[in-house]
Formats: sequence, structure tokens, C-alpha cells
Amino acid sequence: MNRLLAVVGPTGIGKSRLAFGFAQAFDGEIVSVDSRQLYRYMDIGTAKPTSEELSLVPHHLIDVVNPDEDFSLAQYQQLACEAIADIQKRGKRALLVGGSGLYLWAVLEGWKIPRVAPDLKLRRRLEGLGKEELYAELAKVDPVAAQRIAPGNVRRIIRALEVYKGAEVPFSRLQLKAKPLSNTLIIGLTADRAELYRRVDLRVDEMIKLGLVDEVKGLVDKGYNFSLPAMSGIGYKQIGMYLSGELTLPEAIQQIKFETHRLIRHQYSWFRLKDDRIRWFDVGKETDSQIRMVVANFIGNNDEVHQATGVRE
Repeated sequence: MNRLLAVVGPTGIGKSRLAFGFAQAFDGEIVSVDSRQLYRYMDIGTAKPTSEELSLVPHHLIDVVNPDEDFSLAQYQQLACEAIADIQKRGKRALLVGGSGLYLWAVLEGWKIPRVAPDLKLRRRLEGLGKEELYAELAKVDPVAAQRIAPGNVRRIIRALEVYKGAEVPFSRLQLKAKPLSNTLIIGLTADRAELYRRVDLRVDEMIKLGLVDEVKGLVDKGYNFSLPAMSGIGYKQIGMYLSGELTLPEAIQQIKFETHRLIRHQYSWFRLKDDRIRWFDVGKETDSQIRMVVANFIGNNDEVHQATGVRE
């Protein structure tokens, strides 16, 4: 029963929907691998599961901290491993689901993560630098990390430099493995890039219809300002610019779409199509039932295999 299932891939590909079906079919519980769903009050822009979905399938690592609270990779790794252990102890199936590659590999590969506390003085100094200067400094001290972190991801660059200066260990050395989790099937979802962009563009439009603007207004009313790392996420930053008069709403929506396309390209640097640890499926060519049969074979659920193939021994 300790076989672990992970569903990964770029944003908007359909990971949550597929994993929800797996959880229902295989008596599972979902552990979110999403660096934004951790924050409370940020629901629409992070595509959190609905209240109905939460009532049907337990989800973990959602609504963990407030938007103005610090949350580290080490904290995520610890909480995720604890959640997996608890789920399996109760005889349930644990499913890791999300698109944050840093978080996923930290758990599956058992990274040894230095417990470096936030250095507010250092952060203030680094925040005063431009994006290009920040990225150049990271490239100088840890070129491997610089290749893996998007040049515009100021939050992650600052944390990498903070770890380097606090632990005197390059951020990329986090990938040293302590005790990797075994017996894991990683399902990767992909699609033609143009089709994927079309899907996420439709999802952005749907988020606007669902009330993303009002959600951002509500966060501001609660006292959360746009200097917070949580508020710099795609969707929240651009709607903030709209609310401050820097962009029109159509301009903000278009920027959200462009930035989501950029995020997708970055996610593929974490989840490589040539990575033989990941069993890839093209959602435009392969059906849910085909993927489900692979999962059933992995976990040894003969009834599901028979149902999918129509063949019994």
C-alpha cells in the first residue's frame, strides 16, 4: 500500500481533474505540490479545489499560511512527508499533485535542505538590486541554480542567495539526497504547446468571470500589500496593477496570459520530457482510461485493470 503516485506537468494541463478521479477510484488523498495554494484567501487565482471537491477527497498542504507569512522549501518538505506518512498509515493512497517542480523533487529525492532562517537585513539589500544584477550575482556564486531559476523570479533568486550566504552551500546542492522515496509512479501530462496555451488562456478568462478582481480587492482590504512575495504571483500582481491604474483590465488579463505561458516554459525545465523517471502522456492523444490502466497496473488493482481492458484472467 506504500506505493506513491505523483501527477505532474505544466499549469492548466488537467492534473487536478485527473488526480481527483484517481483519488476516488483508488481510495486516495491528495497532497498539493503547488507553491501558491499554500496561501489562505488566494483561491481563484491559484485554482484551488472547490469546497465540494474538498468534501469528496481530502486535500493536504492547502491553506497552510497567511499571505504575509514566510514559508520555506524545508517547511514544505517536512509537512508533505508527514502528510504522506499519515495517509499511508491510515491505509489510504497518497497522491502528490502539482506543477511546482522544486517542491516535488525535494520530497521525492529526499533533499538535504539547510535550515537557513530568513535574513531580513540581507533581503532588504538584495531587494534594492535590479533583476539583472540579482541574477548575475546568483550566476556568479551558483551557476547551476541560475540555470534552473527564471531570471524574473526575484523571490526564488533572493532565497537562493540567502541560503548560499547563510549556509555557505550553493542552492543547487540542495539536490543532495538523504533518503529518496521509492515505489513511486510519476505520471506526467503534456500537450502540444499551442493547445496548452489555448487552454490556459481560457482558464484565465474563467478566473476573471469567477471573480479574481474581487478576490484581489479582498486581499488588499485585509491589509496584504503587493510587496509581499505571495502577492507577486501571476494573476495577483497584474490585477494589482489594474487596481492601481497602471494597466487597463484587458491589458492585465493579457499580461496574465503571457506570464502563464512563460511559467509553462519554465515548468518544463523541472519536468523534462526526456526524464525517464516520468511516464508521459499527451492529453491530446491519450485518454484518461489509458492513463488509469497504467496506474492500476502499478498499484496492483486488478479490478481496475479488468474494467479498463475488458479482460479477466
